Amino acid sequence: MTQAGQNETGARAAAERAGQVLDIDHYVPGLLTFLANKLSRGASALYRRHFQIGINDWRIMSQLALDPWTTAAGVCAVIGIDKSVASRSLGLLERRGLVVAREEQRRRLMALTEAGRTLHDRIILVALERERRLLACLSEAERPVLVGMLQRLNRQLPEVNKRLDVPAAPVRGA
Repeated sequence: MTQAGQNETGARAAAERAGQVLDIDHYVPGLLTFLANKLSRGASALYRRHFQIGINDWRIMSQLALDPWTTAAGVCAVIGIDKSVASRSLGLLERRGLVVAREEQRRRLMALTEAGRTLHDRIILVALERERRLLACLSEAERPVLVGMLQRLNRQLPEVNKRLDVPAAPVRGA
């Protein structure tokens, strides 16, 4: 075993003796987060290089393509980004002429412009190819099973995010 491997093993053993530690190779929230972060970082770099938009811009554009003339809050609720992030992104997209807004019953509704829809239609080809490459390691039968499981996990989030009684911090050395 290499020196680095011995140090890592020793550090993990010390942490385990001190208390419970996460097994990051099997901790589902971590695995999902790591996967999502790496996918997002790669997509954002690609989209910025070729289309001059970031991943949050793309997510908003893709949601507006599905649901035009919706509010920023509506977009945030579906894609799960912070309102301030959505506001900055929508402002950028509007300044670039990719999104247009209109006021209706004291609500600001957003939709893609023709230029926004054209850009969306270019980016979606890249997004779908990235998805194809990601899922290439799964069989045709496994893909819908994975999608179904992810949808179930998504529906479970309200239960996960309910109030939780957090144990008091233990007194060390007492």
